[in-house]
Amino acid sequence: MPVSNQLPRQFLNLRHIIGLLLVALITLGLPGCSAVKLGYQNAPELVYWWLDSYLDFNDTQSPRLRADLAALQSWHRQHELPLYISALERLQGLAPTNVSPAQVCGLVDEMRPRLQALLDQAAPTVVALAPTLTSAQLDHLARQFDKRNQKWREEWLDGTPTERDARRVKLLTERAENFYGRLEQTQLASLRASVAVSMFDASMNYRESQRRQRDMLQTLRQLQGVPRTGQSVNSDMRALMERSLRSPEPDHRNYADQLTQENCTTFAALHNSMTASQRRSLAEILKGYVSDARELMNLAR
Repeated sequence: MPVSNQLPRQFLNLRHIIGLLLVALITLGLPGCSAVKLGYQNAPELVYWWLDSYLDFNDTQSPRLRADLAALQSWHRQHELPLYISALERLQGLAPTNVSPAQVCGLVDEMRPRLQALLDQAAPTVVALAPTLTSAQLDHLARQFDKRNQKWREEWLDGTPTERDARRVKLLTERAENFYGRLEQTQLASLRASVAVSMFDASMNYRESQRRQRDMLQTLRQLQGVPRTGQSVNSDMRALMERSLRSPEPDHRNYADQLTQENCTTFAALHNSMTASQRRSLAEILKGYVSDARELMNLAR
Protein backbone atom coordinates (compact mmCIF):
# COMPACT_ATOMS: atom_id res chain seq x y z
CA MET A 1 0.00 0.00 0.00
CA PRO A 2 1.06 3.58 -0.35
CA VAL A 3 3.87 4.71 1.90
CA SER A 4 4.40 8.37 2.68
CA ASN A 5 8.02 8.49 1.54
CA GLN A 6 7.79 6.48 -1.64
CA LEU A 7 8.36 7.75 -5.14
CA PRO A 8 5.37 7.86 -7.52
CA ARG A 9 4.07 4.45 -8.48
CA GLN A 10 4.65 4.83 -12.18
CA PHE A 11 8.37 5.32 -11.48
CA LEU A 12 9.81 1.82 -11.24
CA ASN A 13 12.77 2.49 -8.99
CA LEU A 14 14.62 -0.42 -7.40
CA ARG A 15 12.12 -0.65 -4.62
CA HIS A 16 9.25 -1.06 -7.06
CA ILE A 17 11.13 -3.54 -9.21
CA ILE A 18 11.86 -5.65 -6.15
CA GLY A 19 8.36 -5.11 -4.81
CA LEU A 20 6.66 -6.17 -8.02
CA LEU A 21 8.68 -9.35 -8.02
CA LEU A 22 8.47 -10.24 -4.36
CA VAL A 23 5.33 -9.00 -2.72
CA ALA A 24 1.61 -9.33 -3.44
CA LEU A 25 0.40 -5.98 -4.76
CA ILE A 26 -2.03 -5.55 -1.95
CA THR A 27 0.85 -5.52 0.56
CA LEU A 28 3.41 -3.63 -1.56
CA GLY A 29 5.90 -1.78 0.60
CA LEU A 30 5.94 -3.87 3.77
CA PRO A 31 9.54 -4.84 4.48
CA GLY A 32 9.73 -8.26 6.09
CA CYS A 33 8.00 -11.61 5.68
CA SER A 34 6.13 -11.36 8.98
CA ALA A 35 5.05 -7.80 8.14
CA VAL A 36 3.80 -8.92 4.73
CA LYS A 37 1.78 -11.73 6.26
CA LEU A 38 0.31 -9.48 8.94
CA GLY A 39 -0.41 -6.76 6.40
CA TYR A 40 -2.10 -9.18 4.03
CA GLN A 41 -4.32 -10.58 6.76
CA ASN A 42 -5.41 -7.07 7.73
CA ALA A 43 -5.42 -5.61 4.22
CA PRO A 44 -9.18 -4.91 3.95
CA GLU A 45 -9.11 -2.85 7.14
CA LEU A 46 -5.83 -1.11 6.29
CA VAL A 47 -7.02 -0.23 2.80
CA TYR A 48 -10.37 0.99 4.13
CA TRP A 49 -8.76 3.39 6.59
CA TRP A 50 -6.29 4.64 4.00
CA LEU A 51 -9.11 5.37 1.55
CA ASP A 52 -11.22 6.89 4.31
CA SER A 53 -8.42 9.35 5.09
CA TYR A 54 -8.86 10.71 1.56
CA LEU A 55 -12.65 10.52 1.16
CA ASP A 56 -14.19 10.47 4.66
CA PHE A 57 -16.86 7.87 3.89
CA ASN A 58 -20.38 8.21 5.27
CA ASP A 59 -22.49 5.57 7.02
CA THR A 60 -24.06 4.48 3.74
CA GLN A 61 -20.83 4.07 1.80
CA SER A 62 -18.75 2.36 4.49
CA PRO A 63 -20.57 -1.01 4.77
CA ARG A 64 -20.51 -1.61 1.00
CA LEU A 65 -16.84 -0.69 0.75
CA ARG A 66 -15.82 -2.85 3.70
CA ALA A 67 -17.70 -5.84 2.28
CA ASP A 68 -16.20 -5.33 -1.17
CA LEU A 69 -12.66 -5.06 0.20
CA ALA A 70 -13.12 -8.33 2.09
CA ALA A 71 -14.39 -9.97 -1.10
CA LEU A 72 -11.46 -8.54 -3.04
CA GLN A 73 -9.01 -10.05 -0.58
CA SER A 74 -10.76 -13.43 -0.84
CA TRP A 75 -10.51 -13.33 -4.63
CA HIS A 76 -6.88 -12.27 -4.47
CA ARG A 77 -6.03 -15.05 -2.03
CA GLN A 78 -7.65 -17.68 -4.21
CA HIS A 79 -6.68 -16.53 -7.71
CA GLU A 80 -3.59 -14.33 -7.42
CA LEU A 81 -1.46 -15.77 -4.65
CA PRO A 82 -0.75 -18.97 -6.64
CA LEU A 83 0.64 -16.80 -9.44
CA TYR A 84 2.86 -14.92 -7.00
CA ILE A 85 4.13 -18.16 -5.56
CA SER A 86 5.10 -19.32 -9.03
CA ALA A 87 6.93 -16.05 -9.74
CA LEU A 88 8.66 -16.10 -6.37
CA GLU A 89 9.90 -19.63 -6.91
CA ARG A 90 11.32 -18.70 -10.31
CA LEU A 91 12.99 -15.67 -8.77
CA GLN A 92 14.38 -17.82 -5.98
CA GLY A 93 16.05 -19.94 -8.64
CA LEU A 94 17.64 -16.84 -10.14
CA ALA A 95 18.89 -15.45 -6.82
CA PRO A 96 22.31 -17.22 -6.90
CA THR A 97 22.96 -16.32 -10.54
CA ASN A 98 23.82 -13.20 -12.48
CA VAL A 99 20.91 -11.59 -14.29
CA SER A 100 20.61 -9.39 -17.36
CA PRO A 101 18.58 -6.17 -17.63
CA ALA A 102 16.32 -7.99 -20.09
CA GLN A 103 15.60 -10.67 -17.49
CA VAL A 104 14.74 -8.06 -14.86
CA CYS A 105 12.43 -6.15 -17.19
CA GLY A 106 10.90 -9.44 -18.30
CA LEU A 107 10.03 -10.29 -14.72
CA VAL A 108 8.57 -6.83 -14.16
CA ASP A 109 6.49 -7.15 -17.34
CA GLU A 110 5.30 -10.54 -16.16
CA MET A 111 3.91 -8.99 -13.00
CA ARG A 112 2.19 -6.00 -14.59
CA PRO A 113 -0.93 -8.01 -15.51
CA ARG A 114 -1.38 -8.78 -11.82
CA LEU A 115 -1.94 -5.08 -11.16
CA GLN A 116 -4.40 -4.91 -14.06
CA ALA A 117 -6.24 -7.97 -12.76
CA LEU A 118 -6.52 -6.39 -9.32
CA LEU A 119 -7.90 -3.16 -10.77
CA ASP A 120 -10.36 -5.05 -12.98
CA GLN A 121 -11.63 -6.93 -9.95
CA ALA A 122 -11.98 -3.70 -7.96
CA ALA A 123 -13.65 -1.78 -10.81
CA PRO A 124 -17.29 -2.60 -9.88
CA THR A 125 -16.71 -1.17 -6.41
CA VAL A 126 -15.20 2.00 -7.88
CA VAL A 127 -18.08 2.35 -10.35
CA ALA A 128 -20.68 1.91 -7.60
CA LEU A 129 -18.98 4.25 -5.14
CA ALA A 130 -17.97 7.12 -7.42
CA PRO A 131 -21.46 8.59 -8.12
CA THR A 132 -22.28 8.61 -4.39
CA LEU A 133 -19.39 10.91 -3.44
CA THR A 134 -20.55 14.32 -2.26
CA SER A 135 -19.08 17.74 -2.97
CA ALA A 136 -17.83 17.87 0.62
CA GLN A 137 -16.03 14.54 0.16
CA LEU A 138 -14.39 15.69 -3.06
CA ASP A 139 -13.31 18.93 -1.40
CA HIS A 140 -11.78 16.80 1.35
CA LEU A 141 -10.01 14.71 -1.29
CA ALA A 142 -8.60 17.86 -2.90
CA ARG A 143 -7.25 19.06 0.46
CA GLN A 144 -5.64 15.68 1.10
CA PHE A 145 -4.00 15.84 -2.32
CA ASP A 146 -2.61 19.27 -1.43
CA LYS A 147 -1.14 17.92 1.80
CA ARG A 148 0.44 14.98 0.01
CA ASN A 149 1.81 17.24 -2.69
CA GLN A 150 3.43 19.55 -0.16
CA LYS A 151 5.15 16.64 1.56
CA TRP A 152 6.29 15.21 -1.80
CA ARG A 153 7.72 18.55 -2.88
CA GLU A 154 9.65 18.82 0.38
CA GLU A 155 11.12 15.34 -0.07
CA TRP A 156 11.85 15.29 -3.81
CA LEU A 157 11.87 18.83 -5.22
CA ASP A 158 13.30 20.98 -2.44
CA GLY A 159 17.00 21.23 -1.71
CA THR A 160 20.03 21.07 -3.96
CA PRO A 161 20.51 18.37 -6.62
CA THR A 162 23.14 16.79 -4.37
CA GLU A 163 20.71 16.64 -1.45
CA ARG A 164 17.97 15.15 -3.64
CA ASP A 165 20.35 12.51 -4.98
CA ALA A 166 21.39 11.65 -1.43
CA ARG A 167 17.75 11.07 -0.48
CA ARG A 168 17.28 8.75 -3.43
CA VAL A 169 20.43 6.80 -2.61
CA LYS A 170 19.29 6.45 1.01
CA LEU A 171 15.87 5.14 0.00
CA LEU A 172 17.22 2.70 -2.57
CA THR A 173 19.90 1.49 -0.17
CA GLU A 174 17.35 0.80 2.56
CA ARG A 175 15.14 -1.17 0.18
CA ALA A 176 18.02 -3.20 -1.25
CA GLU A 177 19.34 -3.98 2.22
CA ASN A 178 15.93 -5.35 3.21
CA PHE A 179 16.65 -8.22 0.82
CA TYR A 180 20.44 -8.51 0.56
CA GLY A 181 21.64 -7.36 3.95
CA ARG A 182 24.19 -4.61 4.42
CA LEU A 183 25.70 -3.30 1.18
CA GLU A 184 29.44 -3.02 0.81
CA GLN A 185 31.17 0.28 0.11
CA THR A 186 31.84 -0.60 -3.52
CA GLN A 187 28.16 -1.44 -4.00
CA LEU A 188 27.09 1.81 -2.39
CA ALA A 189 29.50 3.71 -4.62
CA SER A 190 28.05 2.02 -7.68
CA LEU A 191 24.53 2.89 -6.56
CA ARG A 192 25.50 6.53 -6.00
CA ALA A 193 27.10 6.66 -9.45
CA SER A 194 23.93 5.27 -11.04
CA VAL A 195 21.75 7.82 -9.28
CA ALA A 196 24.08 10.65 -10.30
CA VAL A 197 23.60 9.94 -14.01
CA SER A 198 19.99 8.80 -13.84
CA MET A 199 17.38 10.36 -16.10
CA PHE A 200 14.97 10.46 -13.15
CA ASP A 201 13.19 13.83 -13.20
CA ALA A 202 11.25 14.66 -10.04
CA SER A 203 9.53 17.61 -11.72
CA MET A 204 8.28 15.33 -14.51
CA ASN A 205 6.89 12.90 -11.94
CA TYR A 206 5.30 15.74 -10.03
CA ARG A 207 3.58 17.11 -13.13
CA GLU A 208 2.17 13.68 -13.91
CA SER A 209 0.95 13.30 -10.35
CA GLN A 210 -0.79 16.68 -10.64
CA ARG A 211 -2.38 15.62 -13.93
CA ARG A 212 -3.74 12.42 -12.37
CA GLN A 213 -5.17 14.32 -9.41
CA ARG A 214 -6.88 16.91 -11.62
CA ASP A 215 -8.20 14.14 -13.85
CA MET A 216 -9.64 12.23 -10.90
CA LEU A 217 -11.29 15.27 -9.32
CA GLN A 218 -12.73 16.46 -12.62
CA THR A 219 -14.09 13.03 -13.50
CA LEU A 220 -15.67 12.52 -10.08
CA ARG A 221 -17.19 16.01 -10.03
CA GLN A 222 -18.78 15.40 -13.43
CA LEU A 223 -20.68 12.48 -11.92
CA GLN A 224 -22.40 14.73 -9.40
CA GLY A 225 -25.90 15.96 -10.01
CA VAL A 226 -26.07 14.71 -13.59
CA PRO A 227 -28.09 11.58 -14.35
CA ARG A 228 -25.82 8.88 -15.80
CA THR A 229 -26.51 5.37 -16.93
CA GLY A 230 -24.60 2.57 -15.28
CA GLN A 231 -22.83 1.95 -18.57
CA SER A 232 -21.76 5.60 -18.78
CA VAL A 233 -20.36 5.63 -15.22
CA ASN A 234 -18.59 2.34 -15.87
CA SER A 235 -17.01 3.74 -19.03
CA ASP A 236 -15.92 6.98 -17.34
CA MET A 237 -14.35 5.26 -14.34
CA ARG A 238 -12.58 2.56 -16.30
CA ALA A 239 -11.14 5.21 -18.61
CA LEU A 240 -9.92 7.14 -15.54
CA MET A 241 -8.26 4.02 -14.15
CA GLU A 242 -6.56 3.41 -17.48
CA ARG A 243 -5.25 7.00 -17.63
CA SER A 244 -3.97 6.63 -14.08
CA LEU A 245 -2.07 3.46 -14.98
CA ARG A 246 -0.56 4.83 -18.18
CA SER A 247 -0.41 8.54 -18.84
CA PRO A 248 -2.13 9.89 -21.96
CA GLU A 249 0.79 12.32 -22.29
CA PRO A 250 3.27 10.94 -24.88
CA ASP A 251 6.25 12.68 -23.27
CA HIS A 252 5.58 11.07 -19.92
CA ARG A 253 4.94 7.63 -21.40
CA ASN A 254 8.26 7.81 -23.23
CA TYR A 255 10.01 9.02 -20.08
CA ALA A 256 8.48 6.27 -17.93
CA ASP A 257 9.39 3.55 -20.42
CA GLN A 258 13.00 4.74 -20.68
CA LEU A 259 13.28 5.06 -16.92
CA THR A 260 12.04 1.51 -16.46
CA GLN A 261 14.74 0.25 -18.81
CA GLU A 262 17.35 2.27 -16.93
CA ASN A 263 16.22 0.86 -13.60
CA CYS A 264 16.31 -2.70 -14.91
CA THR A 265 19.93 -2.08 -15.90
CA THR A 266 20.74 -0.57 -12.50
CA PHE A 267 19.13 -3.41 -10.59
CA ALA A 268 20.81 -6.09 -12.71
CA ALA A 269 24.21 -4.47 -12.10
CA LEU A 270 23.53 -4.17 -8.37
CA HIS A 271 22.39 -7.79 -8.06
CA ASN A 272 25.37 -9.03 -10.06
CA SER A 273 27.70 -7.21 -7.66
CA MET A 274 26.30 -9.10 -4.67
CA THR A 275 28.43 -11.61 -2.80
CA ALA A 276 27.43 -15.24 -2.32
CA SER A 277 26.35 -14.41 1.22
CA GLN A 278 24.15 -11.52 0.08
CA ARG A 279 22.54 -13.70 -2.58
CA ARG A 280 21.83 -16.39 0.01
CA SER A 281 20.10 -13.71 2.08
CA LEU A 282 17.88 -12.88 -0.89
CA ALA A 283 17.13 -16.57 -1.49
CA GLU A 284 16.17 -17.08 2.15
CA ILE A 285 13.84 -14.08 2.11
CA LEU A 286 12.22 -15.35 -1.08
CA LYS A 287 11.81 -18.76 0.54
CA GLY A 288 10.08 -17.05 3.45
CA TYR A 289 7.73 -15.21 1.13
CA VAL A 290 6.79 -18.46 -0.60
CA SER A 291 6.12 -20.13 2.75
CA ASP A 292 4.01 -17.20 3.94
CA ALA A 293 2.05 -17.07 0.69
CA ARG A 294 1.26 -20.77 0.93
CA GLU A 295 0.13 -20.33 4.51
CA LEU A 296 -2.09 -17.40 3.53
CA MET A 297 -3.66 -19.49 0.77
CA ASN A 298 -4.41 -22.34 3.16
CA LEU A 299 -6.12 -20.00 5.62
CA ALA A 300 -8.93 -19.58 3.11
CA ARG A 301 -9.72 -23.32 2.99
